[in-house]
Amino acid sequence: MSDTAAPQSAPAAPRAQSSDEGRIAQHFRELSARGELGLVAYVTAGDPSLEATGQIVLAASESGADVIELGVPFSDPVADGPTIQRASDRALRAGTTLAGVIDLVRRLRAHTQVPLILFSYFNPILQMGLEKFADAAASAGADGVLVTDLTPEEAAEYRAAMRARHLNTIFLAAPTSTDGRLAKIAECSSGFLYLISRTGVTGTRDALPEDLPALARRVRRFTRLPLAVGFGISQPEHVSILGGIADAAVVGSAIVAQIEKSTNADQAAANVAALIRSLKDAARSGISRRNPAAE
Repeated sequence: MSDTAAPQSAPAAPRAQSSDEGRIAQHFRELSARGELGLVAYVTAGDPSLEATGQIVLAASESGADVIELGVPFSDPVADGPTIQRASDRALRAGTTLAGVIDLVRRLRAHTQVPLILFSYFNPILQMGLEKFADAAASAGADGVLVTDLTPEEAAEYRAAMRARHLNTIFLAAPTSTDGRLAKIAECSSGFLYLISRTGVTGTRDALPEDLPALARRVRRFTRLPLAVGFGISQPEHVSILGGIADAAVVGSAIVAQIEKSTNADQAAANVAALIRSLKDAARSGISRRNPAAE
């Protein structure tokens, strides 16, 4: 970007909250009407620079990414695999801060209406101050926030601050989540619910978990929000079969790897765009596409 830069009976699934009525909800409604799997693309902001990230985000959006997650680099990650860890290290060494990432959102809003999510650990938000962060994120044009290490039980103040600014709060569900916990995660989530496909850290995998369809069905008992599946989604073949399982695929490490191997911002943007196009083509023509008329 230039100078812009033990199983229990499930309760009735709650309806989406009013805070969902924004870019994210609208985009997922349009995808559902077309019977099309969405593509959520993750990039580590500031790798290799914030200016380059802006260029990469615009290329990803123009190539078919439906939602962009902007990862705020953090020095002590617990959920990130080696690829994203290296990207965070490069971004931190380049001087990337949470304030800088929020400013990038503001600059991107002059060029795109793609939904943008701030993806962060909680410590940088606490350091900035919860209210200050919420005000800045909303005024910059962010659509939602995903805090990887904030549990629903500890998120009341955070959720109130985000809801007051019409920012979606995306929470993570995992294969290890109990039914009771899934109900709580669903209650706290807005925009969409992020389902981790497997235990462990982020990273590319050769195949999707065999129990993923059953896991997704279990999660859907607790929410009517769109379901986005991530962790290990890296190939068009993965995306092709997800349409009958989820509403969106989240791709992170495979995108970050394309940036890592590039020698400059132009090449990184081109490499990411090519990957996004191949993944989105698979989403549009997948063997498990949904039939909206049947739902």
